Amino acid sequence: MNPEVAKRIAVARRAVQAQTARLHREFRRSKSAWKSDGTRVTAADLAISKAILRELRKQFPADQGFSEELLNAEQPIAATARFCWVLDPIDGTNNYAAGIPFCAISLALLEHGQPVYGAVYDMARKTLIHGGPGLGAFDGRKPGRVRPEAPHANSLIGFHSPYDKALVPQAGPVIQQFKIRGLGSSTLHLAYVGIGLLDGVLDHNVRVWDIAAAYPIALGGGAEVHFLQNNPFPLHQFAVTAPRIHYIAGNREICARIEELLQA
Repeated sequence: MNPEVAKRIAVARRAVQAQTARLHREFRRSKSAWKSDGTRVTAADLAISKAILRELRKQFPADQGFSEELLNAEQPIAATARFCWVLDPIDGTNNYAAGIPFCAISLALLEHGQPVYGAVYDMARKTLIHGGPGLGAFDGRKPGRVRPEAPHANSLIGFHSPYDKALVPQAGPVIQQFKIRGLGSSTLHLAYVGIGLLDGVLDHNVRVWDIAAAYPIALGGGAEVHFLQNNPFPLHQFAVTAPRIHYIAGNREICARIEELLQA
């Protein structure tokens, strides 16, 4: 492994794990507010974001760090450094504030704009999911792998309701074909595909920080990720107002079947 990447992977894991006690301590207790884009933010989001970005700047001052909670990021910020980080301090903030444990700390390492490693702390399972292309995917210390089965009526597909109601008719055939799981965390949906807890995922409603860490984990576990609209990688710029991303993921046959259903 490139030693520069290896150093950053070690720091990433420590930085995420250092915030897990705070995540559990503030669960359902942290004060929250609604942002102008209709998403929720808690005091824990802000504290975790500041702590992780501070540690990354300390260890790697030449790297760029981007967070969903980065202030004044409505205007695009160019991603110019060789290494940059994309952080979602709590993916699934609505769940977190409501006392539903399906939420995650999500930290991605990108090299030249491409995600090479992801660390996702799964709060519900108290487990660090991590990995990347060429590195494998791990559920804690246990190696994970995309489910190999061909699509069938009992395949479990992670699904996020489309923000654009014009897309609802596309969702109907997928809902009728498979068993649907909506966890309220896009990060966990995709990470779970990479370690074999879900067969696939269909999402019309994410931005880059939602999937930047789970994407390399999914690839490390042998999954395919097909971007149907607004492929965010390589990342050239970061903005909290970036367009929503449409994608599917799973093994090759799962992705092909979902694509067929979307085109029906």
